[in-house]
Amino acid sequence: MSHIPVLLQEVLQYFDPQPNQDYIDATSGAGGHSLAILEKTKPNGRVLSLDLDERLISKLLLKIKGTELEKRLITVCVNFSEIDQIAKENGFEKVDGILFDLGLNSESLEESGKGFSFLKDEPLDMRFGKEGLTASEIVNTYSLEALTDLIRNYSQEKYAYSIAQAITKFRQRKPIVTTFDLIDIIKHSTPLNYEHRRIHPATRTFQALRIATNNELQILEQAIPKALSLLKEQGKIAVIAYHSLEDRIIKNYFREQAKAGHLQILNKKPITPAASEVSNNFRSRSAKLRIAIKL
Repeated sequence: MSHIPVLLQEVLQYFDPQPNQDYIDATSGAGGHSLAILEKTKPNGRVLSLDLDERLISKLLLKIKGTELEKRLITVCVNFSEIDQIAKENGFEKVDGILFDLGLNSESLEESGKGFSFLKDEPLDMRFGKEGLTASEIVNTYSLEALTDLIRNYSQEKYAYSIAQAITKFRQRKPIVTTFDLIDIIKHSTPLNYEHRRIHPATRTFQALRIATNNELQILEQAIPKALSLLKEQGKIAVIAYHSLEDRIIKNYFREQAKAGHLQILNKKPITPAASEVSNNFRSRSAKLRIAIKL
């Protein structure tokens, strides 16, 4: 499955990139947003693209090999929690715009082999990088109370306790090591009609485990203030979130900074994809874009 950059035209409209401006794409993925911005910032504009997936960065560099974009696209394999340090190391201390697209890249879902998708039987890893506990280690070692809180708080799964209870019982017989192990547990611990609803019964639990495995919310809370410090006056920060937990962090931070006179929020309500985009890219359906300008 090829990656389609979400809300691309809306990002370009609000950023309005001009020749020779510099931008940071904190979650470059396959590079769709980065390359579109580079086209608008010719001849000397630059983009610093960050991503934890070495495979995606390699594919992006291969895509632009031999073109003039090679000199203007700087890629670094790193977590965006280090955005301030990496920006300074690469001459991006003050930039015109910073983008965070918090969605999991389609290629990561399909090709990583780390168990992000409940459609494939893969090792239950779920780490974006190579460090920290795997999702398998979490489900095999966390207490009933800790698992219940994790699933409930990170996904609003109403059957969190039942799922956590089933996990702790199952792992007494054997470790939970694959995605299908976990899916079977979830199916047997939720009502029969739950499987036939709009979303897969494992969707919320998988989301919660992925968030916990990668400390996604804590890292986001750390990174956004760092990004703000890198913006020029009148520079813009744009964040595309895909679930309410991420979106709430961005909404509250933007409001706090607006009250303090540091930001001006450019869209009172989040921008969502048009029906035509959702029909072409179903994974964009939950995207919410918020943009602010530094004062």
